[in-house]
Amino acid sequence: MKLKIFPVATAFFLLIVSSISAAIPPAEKLLPADTLLMLTVPDYSALRASAQQSPQWLLWSDPAMKPFRDDFTAKWNARFVGPLERTLGLNLNDYLPLLQGQITFAVTQNGWNGAGNAAPSLLLLLDAKGKSDLLATNLAVLTQKWRVIGKPVRTEFLQDIKFSVVSLSSNTVVPFSSVFPRNAGAPSVPPTIYIGQYKSLLIVGTSAKSVESVAAHLTGGANPSLSQNAEFAADQLAQFHGPPLYYGWFNAKSFFDVLSQIQLSADSGPMPFSLDTVLLASGLRGLKSVSFSYRESRDGAEVEFFAAAPESGRQGLLKIVAPVPKDSAPPPFVPADVVKFWRWRVDGQKSWAEVQKTLGVVSPGVLTALNSFLDMANATARQQNPDFDIRKDLIANLGDDWMSYARPPGGATLADLNAAPWLFLFSADNPGQAVLALKTLAGMGSQGDGVATRDFLGRKIYTVTLPSHGGDGAAVPPRSIYFTASGGYVALTTDVSMIESFLRSDDGKTKPLSAKPELIQAAQHVGGMNNGLFGYQNQQESAQFLFAALKSDPAAGSVLNPLAALPLGSAANGIRDLMNFSLLPDYGQISKYFNFSVYGASVTSEGIDLKLFTPRPPDLN
Repeated sequence: MKLKIFPVATAFFLLIVSSISAAIPPAEKLLPADTLLMLTVPDYSALRASAQQSPQWLLWSDPAMKPFRDDFTAKWNARFVGPLERTLGLNLNDYLPLLQGQITFAVTQNGWNGAGNAAPSLLLLLDAKGKSDLLATNLAVLTQKWRVIGKPVRTEFLQDIKFSVVSLSSNTVVPFSSVFPRNAGAPSVPPTIYIGQYKSLLIVGTSAKSVESVAAHLTGGANPSLSQNAEFAADQLAQFHGPPLYYGWFNAKSFFDVLSQIQLSADSGPMPFSLDTVLLASGLRGLKSVSFSYRESRDGAEVEFFAAAPESGRQGLLKIVAPVPKDSAPPPFVPADVVKFWRWRVDGQKSWAEVQKTLGVVSPGVLTALNSFLDMANATARQQNPDFDIRKDLIANLGDDWMSYARPPGGATLADLNAAPWLFLFSADNPGQAVLALKTLAGMGSQGDGVATRDFLGRKIYTVTLPSHGGDGAAVPPRSIYFTASGGYVALTTDVSMIESFLRSDDGKTKPLSAKPELIQAAQHVGGMNNGLFGYQNQQESAQFLFAALKSDPAAGSVLNPLAALPLGSAANGIRDLMNFSLLPDYGQISKYFNFSVYGASVTSEGIDLKLFTPRPPDLN
């Protein structure tokens, strides 16, 4: 009986070992140690299952969105998918079933040091899991199509893995090397694509060195992997446990070390400072890495960013933005009906000193010019107020509390959205003195009779009329800035009702934002409201006005499109033109997919941690 059981047990054990050894290692075990950037989905099947229950996916799939969705999809396929498929000789739908396991995108250093023609390399890894036969078939068909249409394809074996190698001409694809700066005169090289398969893993890269490193990790090579990078290992332990549905990592130290060595060309224009000096003074050379992760649960969706910047080497921008661990909850005067709120605890006087220190290192001339401007402001203001000193009355008066909040717009047009009422506040050691300093400065550039003053509930509201012409000389509607001092703060706005509401907020009739129980509960997911930075956004209210504005004025999308501000030329317009906002449903039909979000930041001796959390809309539970 034992003799019969032994072969069965042995076979079962070998089957288990075989299945374990066949598993594709995670991204950090495959990527080269010189990886600069990686973005990975550990398990696409898990991500897909989660995404299909997410509010965003359910919104996109809602029947009310069908007219907009069908119109967008048809335009997207015609403008982007169709041409891409014709160029590459493939049908993207044939590859969608391959999205099963790991999907990883990475940029490796690949010998890039800012000099010569070396450039970082791109890597794409895709684990098809049980679809390895389909992957092999698709790759064979793709290679054959390339040969038919005249693309030169050669075969190369790296670590005993077969790769098809295609050289792309520079007039069909923008060379990836042009994205990364190099020393003047360094030539660019047309990209080459390596495509190979190891079991169920698709490997695509733009250099032999990078894909061979991946191949070596798959076939038992001993070359270092990303997992052996000390910075990545520390971030993985702290940030990537779980694991997240997807996460990313940026090797800031290596990237900025290379940038610091680059010599800018003469045609870059007159530069009063070196790139290395800027990186040092700004504090970016003290940044070791940046990581992010995304998770979903029954409670909602959470995104976390961590900038590894040890306190001992933190300076410049990183020191300026790092919040002080103090109360950052909405004060009682912030009303519950706000659509946006943030509160940031940084010491204004220390930040100003750090700004001056940074400018002094980067460009003493710029610091001299700044101080000359302040001296000129003093000289001009003293014609009206002989005791005025901007450094003493305003800068040396700054506190450690900064915040802003906004209420819903008064209408549903683009102009209404842009004119939504807001209030900005900062604390001051002597707010009365600080607001008088602002009054003096405002009087120097105001229109008409200078700064108007009126009493309201025992406080003074100051009004400054802004210029009535834009930069191009065109007339613009009359605008004013209002400011006052109360409760240890100086408050500024362009909507006088916000100032008045702030000044009467202690009448006991204002329901505060901080009293919302759902806000308090959500805040626990971002570390609470005592770490120095906390923010809130009511997406239900914001989306309602945005949908109404887009439907009433579809051209508003050209302004609201985030790509419109990027230097993409016709590309931004092309993406904008895909969206016919007049086909959007009424907001009431899809309001259940929106909720609110919160974010908070904290600082440790090791870096700066930022978390964002969006509770799942209650109607979807």
